[in-house]
Amino acid sequence: MSTIARVDEAWQGDVPVATVTGEVDASNAVDVGDRLRALVTNHLQAMVVDLSTVTYLDSAGLNLLFALGEQLRGRQQQLAIVVREGSPIARMIAITGLGLKVVVRPSLDEAIAGVT
Repeated sequence: MSTIARVDEAWQGDVPVATVTGEVDASNAVDVGDRLRALVTNHLQAMVVDLSTVTYLDSAGLNLLFALGEQLRGRQQQLAIVVREGSPIARMIAITGLGLKVVVRPSLDEAIAGVT
């Protein structure tokens, strides 16, 4: 994976939480997506992707989130995304309508509460 992004994984009960840090762009969106999809199992009800420390997200990163949300919906699973209110990434999510497709919350606790 490119060194400009890192994905750390943890679990909150039976919900995987992927914390992405750094920049997600065309150079690493496929690798980031592979790491996120590796957390998906048949037994999941939901997954949380924490973008609160992401400093840059381009269209490839947004497309990744749309695709991941669609894949989980097709499996009757849910995706929640954590983004800081007022951040440039929150603005991009609002502009693109991603927030209409997945749960978007300003904190990890709220995201987990929104999918359990």
